[in-house]
Amino acid sequence: MQLLKIAVIGGGAAGFFGAIRAASANPDAIVTLLEAGRQPLTKVRISGGGRCNVTHACFDPALLVQYYPRGGKALHGAFNRFQPRDTVAWFESQGVKLKTESDGRMFPITDNSETIVDCLYEAAKEVGVKIRIGMSVVGIKVQETPGAEEQLPITDYPRSQAQPGNAISHRFEIELKAGGSLQCDRILLATGSNPIGYQIAQSLGHHIEPPVPSLFTFNIKDKRLEDLAGVSVDSTRLRLPIAGKTALEQTGALLVTHWGLSGPAVLKLSAWGARLLHECNYQTTLVINWLPQYNRENLHQQLLAVRSQLARRQIAANCPVLLPRRLWQQLVTYVGIDAEKKWAELSNKVLNQLIQELCEGEYQIQGKGVFKEEFVTCGGVSLKEVNFKTMESRIVPGLFFAGEILDIDGVTGGFNFQSAWTTAWIAGEGMCELD
Repeated sequence: MQLLKIAVIGGGAAGFFGAIRAASANPDAIVTLLEAGRQPLTKVRISGGGRCNVTHACFDPALLVQYYPRGGKALHGAFNRFQPRDTVAWFESQGVKLKTESDGRMFPITDNSETIVDCLYEAAKEVGVKIRIGMSVVGIKVQETPGAEEQLPITDYPRSQAQPGNAISHRFEIELKAGGSLQCDRILLATGSNPIGYQIAQSLGHHIEPPVPSLFTFNIKDKRLEDLAGVSVDSTRLRLPIAGKTALEQTGALLVTHWGLSGPAVLKLSAWGARLLHECNYQTTLVINWLPQYNRENLHQQLLAVRSQLARRQIAANCPVLLPRRLWQQLVTYVGIDAEKKWAELSNKVLNQLIQELCEGEYQIQGKGVFKEEFVTCGGVSLKEVNFKTMESRIVPGLFFAGEILDIDGVTGGFNFQSAWTTAWIAGEGMCELD
């Protein structure tokens, strides 16, 4: 009898984890991982500044899904089966301990992504996954006449392990760029945001939500931000009032950079507004509330009191709110207050202009930057076409999906890796279920 043959296309986090789970769930299956590049797990290596932000310390699925601009609803049930707590437990079972930082991000205690890379490699080898590097896939054919033998002899598996119940007819033929093909019974597409994965899925009848960037910084050239690179504000509220659309808001820390703005608030807003920003070609207005802890009336009263109490002191040199001194001076100058003007000389008109600038300053986004070396997209295989109980295609039996090829993306903080671990785990189990 023939053994169950599983092919995993893509050597990233989802591909490795899915292959490991499949080989663990069915030790008799032949699991082959095909990676086009010469170095798998590239994104794992560079994530978190080379430390690998493995997951996030959020252990309630209902709360966890709120960190996903797209895919949260579909992931709710999946997270009830495999969530960050399970991720932590799995890595610990492999001898890799994770630590939690103050913002909830979880890293290996070594602070080295190679720890995670080595762990996945060793785990794959231990369960018998055959890793094939430099194997570019150009297409997949659904077999009309099942049961044919492989055309490319790249396997070296023992043929004596077949057991009753493992008889499966080959369903797929994977065409390889180097020539030849590989036949298998199950396929896991875990190609991330690589266009070839989308092309393959589309060729097999799947709808692809157009991929666009997510998690990026804002390019802004504005004299209010000049020479402030490195200045950060712990709490801000950002708003995108895009014409004809419901305004999007995010709160959090903000960082001024040489090219504009970054930080958690910007990254979250870029994720939730990914499609809207793409539609306007990343040219739109950003409204910044530098002091969200105040409402306008409270801030007005605060500044009136300061005008009375610090009447003889210079406005620019005496910041009465929790803002970096240099930022305060830039905003004060922007509304026309010179460096020598004292609080007693501040007119009600200019006071109101200052409040407007602090609470609703408008800045023009003129493009997007890249968040470190990481690249996250929204878009991918339509979630309506995937059974999230198994991660199997609802269109092509035997075809499974995991990771970023799906129309799922999370905000920064380990959430994208967690969706990869979760969908790969479920797919790995799903591929081992016999018809």
